Amino acid sequence: MGERASTLSPAARGRARVGLVGGLTVLVVLAAFWALLTGPFPLAPADALRVLARALTGEVVPGPEATVLLSIRLPRVLAALLVGAALAAAGACYQALFRNPLVSPDILGVSAGAGLGAVLGIFLSLPVAAIQLMGFMGGLAAVGLVTVVAAAVRSGDRTLILVLAGVVVGALTGAATSLLKVLADPYDQLPAITFWLLGSLAGVKGADIWPGVPVVALGLVPLVLLRWRINVLSLGDEEARALGVEAGRLRMLVIVCATLITASVVAIAGVVGWVGLVIPHIARMLTGPGFGRLLPAAALLGAGYLLIVDTLARTISGTEVPLGILTAVVGAPFFLWLLMRGRRAWA
Repeated sequence: MGERASTLSPAARGRARVGLVGGLTVLVVLAAFWALLTGPFPLAPADALRVLARALTGEVVPGPEATVLLSIRLPRVLAALLVGAALAAAGACYQALFRNPLVSPDILGVSAGAGLGAVLGIFLSLPVAAIQLMGFMGGLAAVGLVTVVAAAVRSGDRTLILVLAGVVVGALTGAATSLLKVLADPYDQLPAITFWLLGSLAGVKGADIWPGVPVVALGLVPLVLLRWRINVLSLGDEEARALGVEAGRLRMLVIVCATLITASVVAIAGVVGWVGLVIPHIARMLTGPGFGRLLPAAALLGAGYLLIVDTLARTISGTEVPLGILTAVVGAPFFLWLLMRGRRAWA
């Protein structure tokens, strides 16, 4: 579809983009409603609509249906939508920035840093809000260290230096996380650490979600406003400079925005892999490489994908399955299929 769209007129491309985004939005809404109905305590569609309508008017709705829907499933569905959209959007940003299909939000160590921060919070037996805050700050600190190290290197390819610094910092934070796991209480802290590192939305509450929403919005707004400039980055630094785009500053701004997005949702859900790697590929197959089309498509696909995975995680067995396991089971075979198809053009 992306290749055919390039032969259309600008007006036709605009209509196709609106149609695609609208269609994906409808599918995500339908998937969210299905997720609200599904679980060990199934709900009838009419009952769910009645409870939601009464809750929207500010009415206190009694009964087990309202408790299950409003207190348990609705926060979890909203969290899955937010986390999936944020990770996929961040993955699309990093892949466009580094012009590499193998790049994911983990490339600069943000997930590893957030994991270390949260694991340290669990090790210190801090409350949930403090653990999430430490996860968020850990992700920012890791990427901050990467940028400082990269800035200290005066020569060489800036993109390559950033990637290498990210690999080193990620390895260091991973080693520190492993050390804390060895030192943790094996009966109390270690299971919590392991479950968090595999990613999960079990037990998420509305109070856990809302602090992350403005941070994700703060990261997404500049990316939307600068979408055409981000397209220019795919041409290389020299070509971008010739077109009036300061590649270094723009690259740093994109890194900051994508890091804010990733750190905020990793602090909520833990380390959820593969979403930021695979979903941008699917979005690019639908829309082509144009960042203005790619970003909303990736966000919507990521939201729907993680919502479906999370619904499966809480329904396919009697115990909660960590999200990281299911996203790897689905993502790894799909990525192998992409590799066998061969690499497609990125610019």
